[in-house]
Amino acid sequence: MRIYRDTIGVGPKVARMGPKVEAGAVQVPPPQEPPRGIYPARVDERGRLKLPVPFQQFLNGLPEKRLFATSLDRRTARLYPLFAWTETENALRTARGEDAARAKRVRFTAQELGADAEMDSQGRVLLSPELRRELGIENQSVRIFAEDGRIDILPEAIYEERRRQAAATADADVEALGMSGLV
Repeated sequence: MRIYRDTIGVGPKVARMGPKVEAGAVQVPPPQEPPRGIYPARVDERGRLKLPVPFQQFLNGLPEKRLFATSLDRRTARLYPLFAWTETENALRTARGEDAARAKRVRFTAQELGADAEMDSQGRVLLSPELRRELGIENQSVRIFAEDGRIDILPEAIYEERRRQAAATADADVEALGMSGLV
């Protein structure tokens, strides 16, 4: 069990399960769970993405409040907590062999279209004008979902394309994955 010192000094705390914790210590909360599912959202005329409440709660539960909003493929956007973007950026920077040139191009796209951001008190995140123009999402509906420590933002056309692709092979995909023991 991980513990940290209670800096407020509110007396002894005992975890609900597991061994007793020393006086003045509390259990570290589990990592913030990202929301599951795909949610509708909207980018307003000023370029602010209005996040649904579960995404606001997710981001508010993270220790780092700074974000990086970008695109890697010029089709979809990604909203990274800054620590997650730093990990991705480092992985791209250290790519070797055949992947090095690809990683350099992807990093360029991410920097060209990306910008630091923060969620405001109303749950909105300002996306860069370059990102909004490239994806055609200004004053538009989008779909968002959490994946691999980030929030993916799909323009409606990309969402519908992926939806059609998934529906076209749904039965075969579920059957094959079931035979592999994955579902």
